[in-house]
Amino acid sequence: MNSSVLLCLIVMLVQLWPCSPSMQNSSAQNTARSFTPVRRVKRGWLWEPLFATEEQISPDPVYIGQLKSDLDKEDGNLEYILSGEGAGSFFYIEKYTGKIYVKQKLDREKKPFYILTAKAINRSTQLPVEPDSEFIIKVRDINDNEPQFLDGPYVAAVPEMSPEGTSVTQVTATDADDPSYGNSARLLYSLVEGQPYFSVEPTTGVIRMASQMDRETKDQYLVIIQAKDMVGQPGAFSATATVTINLSDINDNPPEFQQRLYYMSVSEEAPVGTTVGKVFAEDRDIGDNAAMDYFIDADSSDVFNIITNDETQEGIILLKKRVDYESKSRYTIQVKAVNRYIDERFLKEGPFEDTTIVKINVEDADEPPLFTLENYVMEIVEGAMRGALVGAVTARDPDDDESPVRYSIVHSSHLKGLFSINEHNGAIITTEPLDREIASWHNITVTATETRNPEKISEANVYVQVLDVNDNAPEFPKNYETFVCENAVSGQLIQSISAVDKDDSAEGHRFYFSLAQEDSNSSHFTVKDNQDNTAGIFTGKSGFSRQEQFFFYLPILIQDNGTPPLTSTNTLTVTLCDCDTEVNTFYCRYGAFMYSLGLSTEALVAVLACILIFLVFFLAIVTIRQQQQKKPPFSEKMEDFRENIVSYDDEGGGEEDTEAFDISALRTRAVMRTHKPRKKVTSEIQSLYRQSLQVGPDSAIFREFISEKLKEANTDPSVPPYDSLQTYAFEGTGSLAGSLSSLGSNTSDMDQSYDYLADWGPHFKQLAGMYSSHRTVGD
Repeated sequence: MNSSVLLCLIVMLVQLWPCSPSMQNSSAQNTARSFTPVRRVKRGWLWEPLFATEEQISPDPVYIGQLKSDLDKEDGNLEYILSGEGAGSFFYIEKYTGKIYVKQKLDREKKPFYILTAKAINRSTQLPVEPDSEFIIKVRDINDNEPQFLDGPYVAAVPEMSPEGTSVTQVTATDADDPSYGNSARLLYSLVEGQPYFSVEPTTGVIRMASQMDRETKDQYLVIIQAKDMVGQPGAFSATATVTINLSDINDNPPEFQQRLYYMSVSEEAPVGTTVGKVFAEDRDIGDNAAMDYFIDADSSDVFNIITNDETQEGIILLKKRVDYESKSRYTIQVKAVNRYIDERFLKEGPFEDTTIVKINVEDADEPPLFTLENYVMEIVEGAMRGALVGAVTARDPDDDESPVRYSIVHSSHLKGLFSINEHNGAIITTEPLDREIASWHNITVTATETRNPEKISEANVYVQVLDVNDNAPEFPKNYETFVCENAVSGQLIQSISAVDKDDSAEGHRFYFSLAQEDSNSSHFTVKDNQDNTAGIFTGKSGFSRQEQFFFYLPILIQDNGTPPLTSTNTLTVTLCDCDTEVNTFYCRYGAFMYSLGLSTEALVAVLACILIFLVFFLAIVTIRQQQQKKPPFSEKMEDFRENIVSYDDEGGGEEDTEAFDISALRTRAVMRTHKPRKKVTSEIQSLYRQSLQVGPDSAIFREFISEKLKEANTDPSVPPYDSLQTYAFEGTGSLAGSLSSLGSNTSDMDQSYDYLADWGPHFKQLAGMYSSHRTVGD
């Protein structure tokens, strides 16, 4: 029962759906999605795929298809509405029939399809009778675009002599037409220019070699490729592209000398490394393929050498060894040029090398003398007498005239006066005995000069070895410091000694040690030769006393194995030390030092104590003096210091003010011998001062005032020298300008003339202007 009720409700919903207001604006896809769970609705639109051809030009709209609903009874009750891309502008629909027309020209390359929406409504109710549905109008392509080579012009390279069929490059053209419709975008490639050297694959555009080509004949080719659409059919569009093909070089050519014979010359004076000449082999290849190396045949390689200039590819022949015209005046050498990098593919075509002949003439020149040897080695026994022959050098003029040669020695500071040479025969002699121990070798530079041409000079080195003679006795290698304890036992080793010899021994040095027989200390010490050029000093008794003897001097005899053998006596000093058995070197040195001074330990302590007391006393004196210097220079308080009192109650004294009195005279020792208590004369001085202002310097009152002040200053030792009183109560005399004061004048300023102020110079210029303007105003 419930199932029947549910089925009835579903049927009612299906019947009421076209009239539902809420579904009038729904799309076809939304409608189908809403009803899918309930019921599968059958499509109500009827149409076929729609196509519109591009580039159609017609005065009337072009029919392309029709939209129709299966509910359309063709009674005009339904109305069709078109919306979407191009609706109204490119496309329009007859609203009662559903026929669609194209109004404007279409371009597939701009827009290949249009998406539109179709609606079908009931004209009476204005309600949709079909769900909105999208459909597509495709623009059908025509051949209206030419092919294009977007990457041209092309440049490619291929090695020369490449076999036929070798791929060079690929060109590609594009066509904007539809490749999926017709043949409008199907391209066909062909070769317009470039036969018979190249070919092109029609469908891929791959350019290949059609024959082998030599770069040395022609190194660049211009190829023109054509691309046609419509598979090359009549009426097809076409385009061309230019391809520049360069042939790259390979090493397929050997070097070749342009000259089969070269003539060159070189002076016999030319130094090693001189450029003799140049040869050149030409190679038609370029770059590394043209690089080559030059070689000289083995017979002449010891005299001449050849190098390659990598920039010019020339072979430069250099002099490897000095040549001599008198020995050989002409050389014939064979020069070979070989490619540096060889391509094995072309080895069968022959060797990549070439040869030429070079003839070199040696030019004669005036050469300097030539020594028989470049270096001479001579020997002489040390201690040989003055004038002993060391050896001789020989030089000759290699030229045909054989000029005589004069020899000399280039003396240096350390060889001056040791050797001399005979300028005619080159014999070298000594000028004083030689000592091998000072110098075992001497290096001498000997010159040979042509007498006919003194500018021609040559040199040779002479090395003189001084042979050794056993003339130096062996000796101690150093000054031994030997100590022995007072409690040493007999047979105790106290020192190991060795020896050195300035002489040289071919068999090796051998020294023999012994104690001199006349030694008075032979009972105290013994010497044992170790047979290895060393010896040991041992005690000969037990116990020693420093009070009896502090130092022992042992004469050690050392003999060498020279011929004849030499012996020397070397003194070994043995010092007694206040110790048991083990020697403390520092303590023993201290004891030896005190013994040499003749002081005991107690005396040394006393000396050090005296020095310490002296230092303390000295520091105390310095401290007391520094404290005294810090006291003030005057005992009185600072309030008692007098100041300079300079009173100007009248006009200054001009240039003669400095002659009032000399203050240095106020501090003379003669005046300060008598000291009297300072009187309180303040009221008297003030009274005299007031009276002196009313009188001149010749007044007795004025002189009394000065005398009182001078007396007061002389009798007070605590008054500084600058404590003085200077009073000016009179007009100064001596000024060139005269008096400017109006004191004692019965005339007024208006009665005086100030014209003379203008003559006093620039310093009184402002004053002169003031008085002259004052007088003008008064007038």
